[in-house]
Amino acid sequence: MRYCFRLGLYRQGLAHDLSKFSPAEFLKGARYYQGFRSPNDAERRATGVSTAWLHHKGRNRHHFEYWTDYNIHEDGSIAYEGLKMPVRYVAEMFCDRVAACRVYMGEKYTDAAPYDYYVRARGHAPMHPETGVLLEEMLRVLKDEGEEAAFAHIRRKLKEGY
Repeated sequence: MRYCFRLGLYRQGLAHDLSKFSPAEFLKGARYYQGFRSPNDAERRATGVSTAWLHHKGRNRHHFEYWTDYNIHEDGSIAYEGLKMPVRYVAEMFCDRVAACRVYMGEKYTDAAPYDYYVRARGHAPMHPETGVLLEEMLRVLKDEGEEAAFAHIRRKLKEGY
C-alpha cells in the first residue's frame, strides 16, 4: 500500500490483495505460512497445486498471470500468451515484488533483489514482451539507481500512459 501511495495509485494501494482475506486464500495462507516464502509455494509442494494462488491471480490485476489467455492462430494452433498490461498494473506489480522481497529476505534485502528474482524467473511464464520490458526497466532502475530514482521513473511512466 505504501509503495502504491508513493506512486499516486491510492485506490490500488487500498484495494491491493484484498482477496487474501477471502476464505479461499486466507485459510490456505494461515495453514501454509512459513514467514520466509509465500505460503502458496508450501501449499503447492504439499498438494501439487496452490488453490489459493489460482484464486488470487484470477482476481488481482497486478499479477501478469491475470493477463493471460489463449490465442487461436490463423493456422488453427492454440498458444497460451500474455496480454499487454496497463502501466498502472505494471507499477503495482513492481511495488508488490519489492514488498515481497523485503518481507521474505528481511535484512538480506538489497535494491538488486527484486531484479535478480525477476531475471531468474524470466522466460518461464507467458508475460507479454512489452510488459516484461517495462517491468525489467523499472526493476533495473531500482537496482542501479536506488528506490527514489525508481519511483520517480515509474511516476514519469504513469504520466506518459505507456
